[in-house]
Amino acid sequence: MSLAELAGTDYVCIVQLTDSHLFAADSDDLLGLDTLDSLNSVVDLVLSEIARMDLVLATGDIAQDASELAYRRFIEASLQLPAPCHWIPGNHDDAAMMQRLGAASGMSQDWVDIGSWRIVLLDSSVSGSVAGYLADSQLQRFDDALATAGDRHLLVCLHHHPVDIGCSWMQPIGLRNADTFFARLAGQSAVKAVLWGHVHQAFDGERSGVRLMATPSTCVQFATDSEDFATDTLAPGYRWLRLYDDGRIETEVSRLPPGSYLPDPGATGY
Repeated sequence: MSLAELAGTDYVCIVQLTDSHLFAADSDDLLGLDTLDSLNSVVDLVLSEIARMDLVLATGDIAQDASELAYRRFIEASLQLPAPCHWIPGNHDDAAMMQRLGAASGMSQDWVDIGSWRIVLLDSSVSGSVAGYLADSQLQRFDDALATAGDRHLLVCLHHHPVDIGCSWMQPIGLRNADTFFARLAGQSAVKAVLWGHVHQAFDGERSGVRLMATPSTCVQFATDSEDFATDTLAPGYRWLRLYDDGRIETEVSRLPPGSYLPDPGATGY
């Protein structure tokens, strides 16, 4: 069944994987954690829990070292899932390399139409910067996606958080032009939700009727409500979303068993 043919099936199911931070070298790790192994374990969890998935979204920081091999490792892992995968870059990524590899594999798209929904994929990464910014070209992409969406509902995806999530140390490294972004969304009833990565923790809120969601990393977790950098003992995970034809969203975060893939407790940054 094609993506367009799913329009009459009541809902589509999307799986979000984010912040896998993969390396080229087998010996490399992130704060003592084997990120490829944890990603594969999360993929196995998805396969055990989700009987039907229609799309996979990877919302940035695919690679920690921005190497081609790391991206190819992610592609290999994503091919275990029985649904097409689309990705966007994060601050650790090489956006140009992702575009090149993604163009060849079909993973890089401006937006994807599936069922009664349009999934808009925005690149908030800025070369050499941890914080994010939506360039004029990305804001225009959103405008174009909205203008041509017809009766579809919109889910907008990016890497960086556009709102305060309650972690003081992360506030300066979010989306720097969030006000401009939200001004674009204002009054647009077709926009149902915004989805991001970057923060390595779950978040579920709302602003002016728009659902706002962040998702745990497939590797290291960051502590919620923290003043300074701090990791958490929660296990890696992913988010599933059911996007209904009438615009409703049902979603949940699922994690590996407690105690799985704990980072170095003495870590002070990465």
